Amino acid sequence: MDWGSLTGIALALIGILYGQAIEGGTVASLMQPAALMIVLSGTVGAVLVQTKPSTFIRGLVMVKLVLRPPVDDRKSLAKRAIGWSMAVRKKGVFAADTFLKLESDPFIRKGLQMILDGTDAEKIREVCAIDMHFYEVQQNSAAKIWSAAGGYAPTIGILGAVIGLIHVMENLSDPNLLGSGIAIAFVATIYGVALANLVFLPIANKLKAHIQHELMRREMLLNAWVSIVKGDNTKLVEERLDAYLR
Repeated sequence: MDWGSLTGIALALIGILYGQAIEGGTVASLMQPAALMIVLSGTVGAVLVQTKPSTFIRGLVMVKLVLRPPVDDRKSLAKRAIGWSMAVRKKGVFAADTFLKLESDPFIRKGLQMILDGTDAEKIREVCAIDMHFYEVQQNSAAKIWSAAGGYAPTIGILGAVIGLIHVMENLSDPNLLGSGIAIAFVATIYGVALANLVFLPIANKLKAHIQHELMRREMLLNAWVSIVKGDNTKLVEERLDAYLR
């Protein structure tokens, strides 16, 4: 569990609600279902217009990385890579078959399989670079739904405010309805700005950080495989991997 993300969201909400209380307002005045519906439905609709449904769903699924980020296994990978290097230097490329059976990560299996097949270093680099490129494009496309939502939400909030003011203007003769219309107008703007800057944009940036971390992890593995195929000394392989662990 990423307690930093949870703490950040909690602090933001507490700060807003406590500030509202200090000013003499009530929390209930910020609870406007109509305003929330306008902002959320409008934002989701706008994002869906520019995004493929499959990409949109992938972006929603990726939210779990914000609360439960993957374990940083680079140290473990470095140790395993050193073991691969030592085994291949002693027994040849067929030693990779033993390690291949122990791995479940598709990217790692692909690299070990190419070593086992006797693929030269440049081909391994070319194949893995293509794999990493399309991984980055696919994941960034999914993560962008959150940055897009962060861009649309404030504008949809203003739209909600205009709708609220129209409601006010239509009911100028009935003072009992003026209060709810004005509340929707101002609270819709608050929802749009708050959701964009406290939820959508932070999620987008957090996901981008996870994508970059995974790319660095794969780059580390790629350099290890290239060094192994070239027959570099295991100590040299270890020193190259250390650069990714600092």
